Amino acid sequence: MELKQIALTGIKPTGQPHIGNYLGMIKPALELAQDYQALYFIADYHALTTVKNKKELENLTYQVTATWLALGLNPDDVIFYRQSDIPEVFELAWVLACFTAKGLLNRAHAYKTIVDDNVSAGREEDKGINAGLYTYPVLMAADILLFGTHVVPVGLDQQQHLEITRDVALTFNKNYREILVIPEAVIRKEVMTITGLDGRKMSKSYNNVIPLFASSNQVRKQVMRIVTDSKRPEEPKDPDECNVFAIYRHFADADAVAAKRQLYLDGGLAYGDMKNELNELLESTFSAQREQYNALMENPDELDKVLEKGAEKARDIAVPILAKVRKAVGVTGNQ
Repeated sequence: MELKQIALTGIKPTGQPHIGNYLGMIKPALELAQDYQALYFIADYHALTTVKNKKELENLTYQVTATWLALGLNPDDVIFYRQSDIPEVFELAWVLACFTAKGLLNRAHAYKTIVDDNVSAGREEDKGINAGLYTYPVLMAADILLFGTHVVPVGLDQQQHLEITRDVALTFNKNYREILVIPEAVIRKEVMTITGLDGRKMSKSYNNVIPLFASSNQVRKQVMRIVTDSKRPEEPKDPDECNVFAIYRHFADADAVAAKRQLYLDGGLAYGDMKNELNELLESTFSAQREQYNALMENPDELDKVLEKGAEKARDIAVPILAKVRKAVGVTGNQ
């Protein structure tokens, strides 16, 4: 029987998961499990670049874990673990750092964006930047390369991280031999960027998200906040310019989306009615999962057990690969 290729996805626990996370990362990652040996990890050490409170990081980690389980991840069928439970990741990160050009890190979007913002505001260019943020792409490369990952589902705005990973792996392999698998990106183009309440990309930093598992009342309040233009119901409208439709089309079936699109174009659609319909659609889609999520969050010890069991399976893959890397570079100490 032919072994499946490995697909890996991580999510940084830096805020309550929202429908943008679901559409852009979690849903496509879960679908990959049908065709690949799927690994999913909670990137808790990555979160340390911004989250400095112990209790907050613990709670965010549990939120992400419970979210994925509630949305259908079966830990018996996949490998689901916490980054901090895999010590090999951090050893490989140091090795890879020694093969990563500083200029490559200087061009990383996350770092460069903060530098540009600082310069524009007249601040020191590295104000607010820690070494963890600067070397973030190296740790991400270790997350990926440690498991012989073949494919990584990414959003359009995350492509550069994988390109850096590929560059580092190619440099390492050129210096030694073909030890590290060169991963490929899988981009779900129809969902690349999820529209938020204000028309910008849905992001916690913009405060324009619809949380996955907030209460029914909270979700409704967020839906009613979606920004629309001032056109009257009888006026024709462009559905592709409507923030409500931009979210609706990801959850309704194809026939409903087509019918709604025509109603926009013909006139006769009220934004208030459209928001109510979107709210009902989100409630029917996520109400059962919300109940499961809340039950999981009541039992963090069980969440720990799931992640620890996943870490054991992950290390079965990681340890042999790191051993090859150690042998290649000439490190002879015991693992």
